[in-house]
Amino acid sequence: MKIRPPVVLRRSVVAMCIHAALYPQMAAAQQAAQEVAQDSQIEVVTVTAQKRREDPAKVAMSISAISGSQLQSQHVNDITDLTRVVPNISFTAATGNGGAGPGTSNIEVRGISSGAGAATVGIYLGDVSLTVGNVYTMGAVEPKFFDIDRVEVLRGPQATLYGASSMGGTIKFVPNEPDLQERAFETYAETSSLRGGGMNYSASAVANLPLVANELALRVGVQAQRAGGFIDQVDGDGAVLAKDINRVDDQEVRVALKWKPSARLTVSPSVYYQKVDAKDISAFNIELPEWQAQKQIREPSKDILQTATVLVNWDLGWADLTSSTSHFKRKFDRTQNGSAYNSYSLSTFLTSTEDGGTAPPELIEAIAALPSAVLLNNRVRQVSQELRLASRPYIADKYGQALSPWTWLAGLYVSNQHTNINENDPIFGVNDTFAQFGFSSADPDLLPDARPNAFPNDNAFMGIFHYHEKQSSVFGEANYYFTPTLHVTVGARYLKGTSTLDQQNGLYLAGAGNNSSARLSSHAFMPKYAVTWEVDPAHTVYGTVAKGFRLGGSNVFVPPTTCGPDLEANGLAEGPATYAPDSLWNYEMGSKSRFLNNRLSLNAALFYAKWKNIQQGVYLPTCTYTYNANAGNAVSKGVEIDIKAKPLPGLTLGAAGGYVNAELSNDEGIQNGVIGAVRGAKVQGVPKYNASVTAQYNFAVGGSMSGFVAGGVQWVGPSKGSLNPELIDYERPSYHTADLSGGLAFSRYKLSVFVKNVLDDDTVIQHPQVASIVQGYRVAPRSIGVSLAAKF
Repeated sequence: MKIRPPVVLRRSVVAMCIHAALYPQMAAAQQAAQEVAQDSQIEVVTVTAQKRREDPAKVAMSISAISGSQLQSQHVNDITDLTRVVPNISFTAATGNGGAGPGTSNIEVRGISSGAGAATVGIYLGDVSLTVGNVYTMGAVEPKFFDIDRVEVLRGPQATLYGASSMGGTIKFVPNEPDLQERAFETYAETSSLRGGGMNYSASAVANLPLVANELALRVGVQAQRAGGFIDQVDGDGAVLAKDINRVDDQEVRVALKWKPSARLTVSPSVYYQKVDAKDISAFNIELPEWQAQKQIREPSKDILQTATVLVNWDLGWADLTSSTSHFKRKFDRTQNGSAYNSYSLSTFLTSTEDGGTAPPELIEAIAALPSAVLLNNRVRQVSQELRLASRPYIADKYGQALSPWTWLAGLYVSNQHTNINENDPIFGVNDTFAQFGFSSADPDLLPDARPNAFPNDNAFMGIFHYHEKQSSVFGEANYYFTPTLHVTVGARYLKGTSTLDQQNGLYLAGAGNNSSARLSSHAFMPKYAVTWEVDPAHTVYGTVAKGFRLGGSNVFVPPTTCGPDLEANGLAEGPATYAPDSLWNYEMGSKSRFLNNRLSLNAALFYAKWKNIQQGVYLPTCTYTYNANAGNAVSKGVEIDIKAKPLPGLTLGAAGGYVNAELSNDEGIQNGVIGAVRGAKVQGVPKYNASVTAQYNFAVGGSMSGFVAGGVQWVGPSKGSLNPELIDYERPSYHTADLSGGLAFSRYKLSVFVKNVLDDDTVIQHPQVASIVQGYRVAPRSIGVSLAAKF
């Protein structure tokens, strides 16, 4: 007799069979549902603004975080592109008299703009501080966007955790870390054509290699790029001597290792190398036909950056200990066309026979027409060490109880930075020109104060400058949670710094010459206070009060023989040896909200900053020297808004914008010789607003293929390029750019086509002064290109 299984067992077996048959379809459907849900939500880019990995919505400051993939898909290639898509960031193309080329720009945040003294924005590559001062026409370090996980823009003073110079804010370039588990090889190639110019290209390859599973991994990457030129060099008759002279080539190499010998200890050494080779600056003569430059001397530069860092993270159980040891070097060699002021200045020392002197007018004209160069060799090297001890993050149980209502972070920081600058200003052919007219350049009856060997090898000026800056500080922050949703933050940094300048200059244009030293010591206490209230898990409001600070420094010697009348006009017998620190207080309140299950986000912030004792550059128009002085106060106030939305799966919309009104609040500047520095004058280099809108739609094409279309428009408002209303750069116009892209993703590949500056906006947005010649600067012309990315 057959025994039939019970009904319940039979039904269970049938159910299991049905489940087994349908499981792949159910799993696929569930995965698809999860992907749809994920695609319906806004991407959240985790940040380390407070030296911890956090959701930016929970951090009490105004932050913009852009992932590396977003930078690549939007073709944001450099800092100038970044300033057009992130609220209240701006750039000035040339520092001082230095000329609109790579490595000469100033970066400004929230209207805290100064082309003199120390930097107002901190620049970091990972944990390495790359912040350098506005020294001798040398601008901010600009790391390339290569193998970047994200860029974090922290607005407002960041002195507590990032030290001096982070007055307006801090920009962090955070590289990708080696992955201990996944072996991957990524490549990217791009080419495009500039309207009326040359070709652009970019090619990169990155390999991630786990050497010992879950313990040791190596990440290696290389990149080579070219930004095509569009400015032509012409002679006095308008004939083209060279085309596309402002081409820029760059190469990058990055090697990073991650070693995790135990679950609690991680050691991460890394090195980075970057070389930017610019064939000329990106400025043109505004009186000539479009995009032409007339110059006797080409103005190339080569900017090499090297960094090395060892980051150690040790989980002590009760706290996390972090050590960051870093070293960076910058070698920045450049040439400026000095013909307009070296040769001309020398000619003014000659008195014509027509005026009772001994110099024939033809000799004076010949000297004024000689070509001259300013040869600058800049070297920066820095060693720094930071130690941080951070408590466990605040975690509450389901009943709202935590082990401790306190979280804290404490640290020590020391740095030692040397900056060496050598300048030589040859006037080519000067000795031969005097000889051709039967004279000697060493004749004091012809050339006042001339002496033998005044122009060795035709050199008219020699300067050697050694800046040395040392900092040491102790810092910390503490958070107290009254409830899991309400906490206060109190932080501070105490800093001591010394700045010295040893300088030597000589030869004819240095007058009597100089061999001197100057030293300045500074110290500061920089507190921060904040209140954060999580109204609910999706809505946070906050308020902060924080102090920012810049170290003082020493001035380059101003020769009284050639600059006496200018100094006298400012009430001085000689140039000041040093300038003092400046500081500001920033008051901010903001909110960060997410709606509709993270399909809509809205972040907004209001700020008001009082800036005291501003470091300003005082330009001496006759002798073209500049010295730094503390001149006046300013107020900067404004708002930032950032909106993102995903109204439909696959469709992402974004809008971001900032408004800032930064102006001087007293007349101390003009009393100290800064022309135009009166109460109510706008701080230079600060656009009244900037805004951007973006849209991207991802869609399925069929099978395993998907496609996307994207576009964006950026607006930058008008600004003042100078305090002096008589200068051409005083009025900077508003401008806008637009970008479009689209492509397909299939298998391991992503192919896209793109257009940057679609409408080819050719507004002359700035008028940099290049070696005493006012020139023009514009956004790069329209480019049309194609890119291919692959991952294996």
